[in-house]
Amino acid sequence: MNVLCVIPVRGGSKGVPGKNARVVAGKPLVVWTIERALAVPGLDVLVSTDDPTLAEIAREAGADVPFLRPAELAQDTTPTEPVVRHAIDFRTAEGRRPDAVMLLQATSPVRLPGTLERAVAQFAAGGVDALVGVVPQTPFFWRLGGEPDGGARAAYDVAARPRRQELGAADYHYFENGSLYITRTEIYEQQNNRIGGRVGLFVLDEREGVDIDTLVDLRVAEQVLAELNEGVEQ
Repeated sequence: MNVLCVIPVRGGSKGVPGKNARVVAGKPLVVWTIERALAVPGLDVLVSTDDPTLAEIAREAGADVPFLRPAELAQDTTPTEPVVRHAIDFRTAEGRRPDAVMLLQATSPVRLPGTLERAVAQFAAGGVDALVGVVPQTPFFWRLGGEPDGGARAAYDVAARPRRQELGAADYHYFENGSLYITRTEIYEQQNNRIGGRVGLFVLDEREGVDIDTLVDLRVAEQVLAELNEGVEQ
């Protein structure tokens, strides 16, 4: 299977300015994602960016950066799907239309060795059209205004509250943290969406759930990445 890996990174960022180029645990943030992707045999790793500095960082890390993304696809309000479609169309014009696309967000930089290889294998064997990376969460969630009297509603049976060690896979909720998606190319082409058709879940390690939106998230990611880099948590 021919899999195109798209890593979209913009030069602008409101939450943490310049975060994709920011050095985190000794490397520019985007490099953590590029290096994990390049470790997967046969994966076509393409970085889509509008920023010349990020393009140079990505090339030095070994990724293909065959274009600078058009300005209309690099706005604060630009969804990710048109960015991926742009990359698909570029490869298709080269005569290299992929069978599937792996979308990796650089703002979720923590991925354990072997995670991406396992995801590709699960996608190839699972017969799904889209695979979504998720982190398991206990069911102890609440929703405001869920009851007729306006009170809060629990997502679990409060009269029979389970112990965590008694929970099975079906008892958990699964949080889509944006780290990883693998999608058949025709889903993007027909539905302009990273999720469509028959969907499967790829369960990530709890440490891989870090998503950087704030400086606090950045500090957490730096700590986890530093530990992984030193071989403390393998």
